[in-house]
Amino acid sequence: MRHDARMDYEPYRGELLTFCYRMLGSFHEAEDLVQETLLRAWKARDRYDPARASARTWLYRIATNVCLTALEGRGRRPLPSGLGAPSDDPGAPLTPAPDVPWLEPFPDPRFDVDVRADLRLAWVAAVQCLPARQRAVLVLREVLEFSAAEVAGQLGTTVAAVNSALQRARATLADAVDPGGLPEPGDNAARAAVRKYMQTFEAADVPALVRLLADDVVLEMPPVALWYRGSRAYGLFMDRVFRMRGPGWRTRELTANGQPALAAYAPRPGGGHLLHTVQVFTVTGGRVAHNVVFADPRVLAAFGLPSGISGDTSRRER
Repeated sequence: MRHDARMDYEPYRGELLTFCYRMLGSFHEAEDLVQETLLRAWKARDRYDPARASARTWLYRIATNVCLTALEGRGRRPLPSGLGAPSDDPGAPLTPAPDVPWLEPFPDPRFDVDVRADLRLAWVAAVQCLPARQRAVLVLREVLEFSAAEVAGQLGTTVAAVNSALQRARATLADAVDPGGLPEPGDNAARAAVRKYMQTFEAADVPALVRLLADDVVLEMPPVALWYRGSRAYGLFMDRVFRMRGPGWRTRELTANGQPALAAYAPRPGGGHLLHTVQVFTVTGGRVAHNVVFADPRVLAAFGLPSGISGDTSRRER
């Protein structure tokens, strides 16, 4: 590795970004921590010994320490469904809770990264329940496939301690997320289901929309803390949306966290459409089982989408 050339570190930026995202649950913080990792690596370049570890292993040791420091004294980043019971009031006030450090989506279109089931929102949300060091062990061993000895070196601990932490992390995760509910990227049936959803959403046809949903579908909308369960509640809420904002919405197809997603543009007075939300879907059995609707302007900006579109034609990104 040429220590005086920044480009030597660049091939690792994408995978370091997804590592930091899995650890922190925040895309924006992950970007900052990758920058910190690369800066520390550059400053320590004279101390790097290729005979002791590969450049990749060395960078991950730095990144892991950066993430663990960032996580000190912090709680997890949740989704609304992780904070309490579902609402039974489709007319409840949509009051943001900006004091909650919400889980953020990962904007796939901006990065050429290896997107797998372990980048799914449900998986990342579940990992947030783990203590920081267990989280690091799980990601380094299970996702990145470092050996127990390598992880012990990265964390400054023993192989026995790594194996014990991994066992505890696996047990916690098994209770928190169903692997069968995490289809791999490129699921054509899931994409097809979301495209039908988009067409029906644009038509403001709530009964048809409800027919595309699983009976126990979940709808949540960070930074609003409330959430809904069940196709009936989902349909009543969508009735409210179209009453409030009118019909004639437009959508763009996306992916986020390796999952099918859409950008929703609300009609605005005088013509055209304004970016309103990014919605990330989980599809099981050909039906929408979960929709996480992100409305935070900072989250929307991460996807690099136009803030508005003109005309009456939907625009898809495939």
